[in-house]
Amino acid sequence: MRALLTFLLFSLLHGPAQAQDQITEVDLELVLMVDVSRSMSERELEIQRRGYAEALRSEAVSTALRSGLLQRVAMTYVEWAGTQEVVVDWRLLENREDLEAFAQVLTTKFDPALRRTSISGAILHGMRSLDSNAFEGLRQVIDISGDGPNNLGQDVTSARDRAVARGITINGLPLLTREGLGQAWHLDRLDLYYEACVIGGLGAFVIAVLDWADFAQAVRRKLVLEMVSRPTGAQIIRTQSSGRDPTDCRIGEKIWKERQSIWAEP
Repeated sequence: MRALLTFLLFSLLHGPAQAQDQITEVDLELVLMVDVSRSMSERELEIQRRGYAEALRSEAVSTALRSGLLQRVAMTYVEWAGTQEVVVDWRLLENREDLEAFAQVLTTKFDPALRRTSISGAILHGMRSLDSNAFEGLRQVIDISGDGPNNLGQDVTSARDRAVARGITINGLPLLTREGLGQAWHLDRLDLYYEACVIGGLGAFVIAVLDWADFAQAVRRKLVLEMVSRPTGAQIIRTQSSGRDPTDCRIGEKIWKERQSIWAEP
């Protein structure tokens, strides 16, 4: 009995301290949420993976990684559509070798996906991932890339507001390219949709991609801004022409219903 009481007392006194020792402090916890929904072709999926790998191997990102107070970043890479798949789980990045190892995983296998688009689901997954990892960041960022508006799950603004209320910043990388199935779901000024409905938090920004040839450069710019940014306020890098109202945060759900009506016609 005495031995049991001694064990319990030891656990109470030392358990929390040991758990605290397992948490690694970093400058930034970064969740990369990358779109692989049905509108993306296999070629586009490969361009995304290789574009991120190229950016991670760049001198600019390596320098940005070492620019913070602690000079280390925790990062995970998740592909999303209606569901999410972790491609690279949380890793501590402290040097060029760590960046290279992360990039290497991205270029080993490419899987096509045929699913709808749930930006809200991607945000909620990012929040859960930030809660459950073994890192404590001075900043927490969820980065969302995608080629269309939310059309599945809860309202995107609801998910965004939950994350922002927690002090999480959401940045956007809207893909305004037109290729394959994506043309059927295209939304002009998707960058404005991301500004109005997706991004939020201190220092939030949008970088739009107009051409796949510019994808790696956009990712590199985005990663540098995220790793070295000093939050000031929302900003957007604007592009393209108008069409459907891109500030309607339920426009994706409306487009989905339109397409369903067309498919249902005799």
